[in-house]
Amino acid sequence: MISFSNTSADLFIPDGSEESEAFGRTTHMGIGAHQDDLEVMALHGILSCYQSKEQWFGGVTVTNGAGSSRANQYNNYTDEQMRAVRANEQRKASVVGEYSFMTQLDYPSSAVKQPGNCNYAKDLKTIFSKAKPRVVYTHNLADKHDTHVAVVIPVIHALRAIPKEEQPEEVYGVEVWRDLNWLIDDEKVLLNLNDRPNLVRALISIFDSQITGGKRYDLALEGRLRGNATFFDSHSVDQTQMASYAMNLKPLIDDHTMDIAEFVDSFVKRFQTDVRSRIESFIV
Repeated sequence: MISFSNTSADLFIPDGSEESEAFGRTTHMGIGAHQDDLEVMALHGILSCYQSKEQWFGGVTVTNGAGSSRANQYNNYTDEQMRAVRANEQRKASVVGEYSFMTQLDYPSSAVKQPGNCNYAKDLKTIFSKAKPRVVYTHNLADKHDTHVAVVIPVIHALRAIPKEEQPEEVYGVEVWRDLNWLIDDEKVLLNLNDRPNLVRALISIFDSQITGGKRYDLALEGRLRGNATFFDSHSVDQTQMASYAMNLKPLIDDHTMDIAEFVDSFVKRFQTDVRSRIESFIV
């Protein structure tokens, strides 16, 4: 049995398979900070694996959801009540999406953001030792949510620590709390989400505590995905109907010496150069 640093961590296997089988068959994995992050930024993996016998999606959520925003019917929920609701919603999403497994590490957001806290980093290494996905989706390093950035750094370190032959072939940092349309076009990873738009709507709509509770993620997500598809290219007809943008994080895994902050700085500098050169080309 897999063992986590946090004794309240939850492992849920929707189809009731043995733990070893659930981890062993995983080909795509998403690692998110909060309940519903996977259903925003790992949709490409979820859709790729849905109803497939060769590909399986495994999910990891790091925090416990206790600090979630709440309003309307959820306005008077305590942190513990919200924690239970959020965990249950995430399990429901894993059933609808037919995930291979869903792990909720159940850490307070404050603990995740605490510098030097390595417990959940150890949990990530444990998960990677059991599941060896070919594709990994997580938060991008330019996300404006502190907890998201606090999660992706240990993901990078955990992936760097596993043997080269067991490392994933693709690692993507996908947009959530800051979109990635500012990346120059040849550095955007366009994740096509044409398959089953109904499933995209269904998955995000499961998180009623957030939607009824004051955040219309269902409408906002579809708007962003459709906007990405249309605004990606100004000179050609739409090649897809829904898409996410991602940052390719694989170079950080392949080169352990690469500085993470400088890696992101390089994207920003290239964006700055692109904007400036376009302006200057029209100045007389």
